[in-house]
Amino acid sequence: MTELTRLTRELRDAGETALVPFLTAGYPDLETSRRLIAETAAAGCRILEIGVPFSDPVADGPAIQLASSKALAAGMTLGKALDLAAEARREHDLRVVLMGYLNPVLAYGPEKFAKACAAAGVAGVIVPDLPLEEAAGLRAVLAAGGVSLVDLVAPTSGDDRLAAYGASATGFLYLVSTTGVTGAGLGADIQSYVERVRRHTEVPLFVGFGISSPAAAAEVGAVADGAVVGSALLRLVDEAGDPDAAVAAVGAFLRETRAALAD
Repeated sequence: MTELTRLTRELRDAGETALVPFLTAGYPDLETSRRLIAETAAAGCRILEIGVPFSDPVADGPAIQLASSKALAAGMTLGKALDLAAEARREHDLRVVLMGYLNPVLAYGPEKFAKACAAAGVAGVIVPDLPLEEAAGLRAVLAAGGVSLVDLVAPTSGDDRLAAYGASATGFLYLVSTTGVTGAGLGADIQSYVERVRRHTEVPLFVGFGISSPAAAAEVGAVADGAVVGSALLRLVDEAGDPDAAVAAVGAFLRETRAALAD
């Protein structure tokens, strides 16, 4: 059993849905990024998704695109994002899932990347533009270091496709709630979607891409094992007047959302 699966099941046995914040590495700046990571742990979150900025984030909506652009302009790299992940694990005991696109991984070198993830204590990796049929190589080198390659499942996926994902899934499966990009809003009929995917796998199911409020997270938490919140947090950071306000806003949102999930 992988680290992510074990932790999620421990939370579920305790009656808790995993709340997974998404933060873009280096946004709005490196020091505030560190403070935001610390705040997610202080708010009670156990798993954190850290986005590696990329110049062509095809799965991401405006909020994450803006964050990626600003982080890249400030000098954020895949290597520095791995350093942040290592800090998050070492200093805050967060299980980090690193989300990044394939091009930087290939440029870094898949085997070198896998070893760096293991050394940093990264628990999982999401590569949204890596098709299932081409993922076996990266999945294997990551697994050798105890790191899960987490697959994205679309609401349009048929049963044969879901069975293929279920057969290879480790850590958890990430259910994209809508056919749009991140932040586009929660898709319709989450319950039947989760139930359909659950027939094909025993790994935990997390839902993301559109959870913009505590109420939406609670809707997801009623049927899924985890809720991923990204664009809503990055919008709070963008709208904050200064780093202190950004950290406070993110912390308040996460605490309110955890309370909604508990209810």
